[in-house]
Amino acid sequence: MSSTPPVPPLSSQPLTLADQIDCLLPQTQCGQCGYPGCRPYAEAIAQGQADINQCPPGGQEGVIKLAQMMHISPKPLNPVHGLPKPPALAVIDEQACIGCTLCIKACPVDAIVGAAKQMHTILGEECTGCELCLAPCPVDCIHMKSVPVLSYNPYQAKKRYLFRLYRLEKAESEKQHRLQQRQVASAKKSEGKSPHADLIKAALEKAKLRQAQLEQKPGSDQKEKS
Repeated sequence: MSSTPPVPPLSSQPLTLADQIDCLLPQTQCGQCGYPGCRPYAEAIAQGQADINQCPPGGQEGVIKLAQMMHISPKPLNPVHGLPKPPALAVIDEQACIGCTLCIKACPVDAIVGAAKQMHTILGEECTGCELCLAPCPVDCIHMKSVPVLSYNPYQAKKRYLFRLYRLEKAESEKQHRLQQRQVASAKKSEGKSPHADLIKAALEKAKLRQAQLEQKPGSDQKEKS
């Protein structure tokens, strides 16, 4: 992925340092750098919390580009985060797929389509080769297929990654909203009982007690006569 061209910014606003760094990253969103995506990694570099040599997909060429942009000396790629690999595309064995959707949930750019208990398919032109779909698969039906070059567009991959984050955040927000609505409805239902309910309940209890006392009187009279 070392030949990845710079990614155009998504906004016309002046670029921050994090923006400039993010534009030079390969947008695989693989997490090998130790951050959950290229943007978080770019922000960490800009804040001095991460080094420029933690991106295996970007390779040594990526390190050099970052160093030049930041006017600092380049350094060797840190092998702790992995080494560059030849381009490879994730492929699903459709005959073995059980439709568990775990790979769909793992893909950071929504490059896998399918539904529960139905066959899944990987969109080859969108796959970044991040390999994040491999580990979750319970039947090991996904493998990496070597290709001359990955055809994904880094700019589109960045947009798909950001849209996925938006979609997940929106779904969680809606879930919390529904939960709050149920809680409010339950509270209103509890508070919505008749204001006379307690008085009626007390009167009924009093009537039951009086009835019980009346039923006991004949027995008690017979005991006194005897």
